[in-house]
Amino acid sequence: MIIETRAFARAGLLGNPSDGFFGKTISIIVRNFGASVLLYESPELRIEEDEEYAFRNLRHFTDTISKTGYYGGKRLVKAAIKKFCDYCDEQGIKLPYRNFTVRFSTTIPRQVGLSGSSAIITATFKALMQFFEVQIPMEMLPTWVLRAETEELAITAGLQDRVIQAYEGCVFMDFDKDFLQANQRGRYEQIDPALLPNFYIAYKTELSKVSGAVHNPIKERFEAGDPLVCDTMAEIAQVAEDGKQAILQGDMERLNALINKNFDLRCKIYKISPENLELVQLARSCGVSAKFAGSGGTIIGMYPDEESLHRLIVKMKAKNIRVIKPYIS
Repeated sequence: MIIETRAFARAGLLGNPSDGFFGKTISIIVRNFGASVLLYESPELRIEEDEEYAFRNLRHFTDTISKTGYYGGKRLVKAAIKKFCDYCDEQGIKLPYRNFTVRFSTTIPRQVGLSGSSAIITATFKALMQFFEVQIPMEMLPTWVLRAETEELAITAGLQDRVIQAYEGCVFMDFDKDFLQANQRGRYEQIDPALLPNFYIAYKTELSKVSGAVHNPIKERFEAGDPLVCDTMAEIAQVAEDGKQAILQGDMERLNALINKNFDLRCKIYKISPENLELVQLARSCGVSAKFAGSGGTIIGMYPDEESLHRLIVKMKAKNIRVIKPYIS
C-alpha cells in the first residue's frame, strides 16, 4: 500500500505576526503550492528526497546556498518522525514493528513566507498517522508539528502556519496566553471560504528570509516587556478580531482597510527592508491593499476588480514579481 499525503502553502491574512506573541490571526490555505509525501512499507526505514541537486551555474549555486543554507528537507522529515514517536510514547501507543520508505517533494517557493518547512512536517505526520493507524486530534496536530520544529530543530516559530495546514480553508485563531499554556493549543474557529473576497498573492524569491531570524530580536523585546512591542502586538491581534467580524458581516471595505493597517502596525516595530517595502508600495499604487503573508518576500491583499488586478500583474511582472490568485477551497 502506498500512502500519499499533502500539506499546502499558507498566507497570513490578518494578525500576523502576533501568533507568536499570544495574539490572534486569520490565515488562508494556498492550494496553488504544496508539499507531498509518499510512504510505503519497506525492509528498512529510508528517507528519500525528490529534490535534484543540480544548478544552472556557480552563481545559481551560491545564491541558493545564501537563501536556503546547507540543510535540505530531510531534517524536517526526521524531526517529524521523531516527534510522531514521542507522541505515541506519551499516549502509551505501542507501534508495530513496521519499517517504511518516505519520499517527499515540494512546490512551495522557499523562504518567502508561504510556510514550506511546516508543510513538509505536516504532510509527514499525516502519512505516519495513516501508516500506523494513529489518530492525533486535529486541534493537537499543529502543536506536535510545531514541537518538531522548535524542540528538534531549534526553529523559532508560532502555531499559526501549522494550524491552517492542518485545518485548511480559512481559520481564525486565538492564542490567549492562559488558554494556550493550559491546553498546549489555541482556540480555532473555521470561517467559510465562500464569505471571502478576491485575494491576490505576490511573491519575489529574491527577497527570501528565514522567519526565525526576523522574529528573534522582537521576541526578546516582547519578553522583556518593551511597551512599544507589547502594545503594537496587541493592536495587531485586534486587527484579526476586527477582521473576523468584517468577514462575517460582509464588510469588505473594512476588511481591505484592516489589511493595510496590519502592515502599517508591523512597520512600527520591525525593520522592513527597502525591497520588501517597495513590494507593498507597488501593490498599493495599483489600488489594492497589501501586507506581508509571512515574514517577507510575499504579500497578500484584496483587489476590487479585474482591471486593478491586471494593473498589478503588469507592474509586478516588470519587477520580476509573480502574482497569483490563491485557491483556498
